[in-house]
Amino acid sequence: MSHPLIPQILQIAEAIAPSLGLEVVDVVFHTHKNPAVLRVDIRIPEGDTSLSDCERMSLALEPALDRADIIPHAYVLEVSSPGTDRQLKSDREFVAFRGFTVTASTRAPHAGKQSWTGQLVSRSAELLTLSQKGKLIEIPWELVTGVELS
Repeated sequence: MSHPLIPQILQIAEAIAPSLGLEVVDVVFHTHKNPAVLRVDIRIPEGDTSLSDCERMSLALEPALDRADIIPHAYVLEVSSPGTDRQLKSDREFVAFRGFTVTASTRAPHAGKQSWTGQLVSRSAELLTLSQKGKLIEIPWELVTGVELS
């Protein structure tokens, strides 16, 4: 279950990111840590995300969060790139990483395989669609146990 402040934090971050040429991929608030850790994952839509990009977003986001005054306790802001070997979970991530190479694992073989690698085309309630050298592979979503960036 995500933290109830995530939608407000996401709205603030998404208002800032485009002016920096960035896209917000995910927001996670770890309140079980002391101090709490607010992690905002960003990416450059058409390129590699650098430490400098994370720093620019952090420098823009921190004062905006302070002005909004929605987080009632001390926290540490971490802005990072999702990197590779990352599990895709939310609808937002499946949209943000379309066209990226992913590896999907299935609980039972589909067309004789339990691991598929290809470019992410789409995900629906019924199907995960990958492209392998232009050939579309449709994997029933009910079989999928995980999808991660490759």
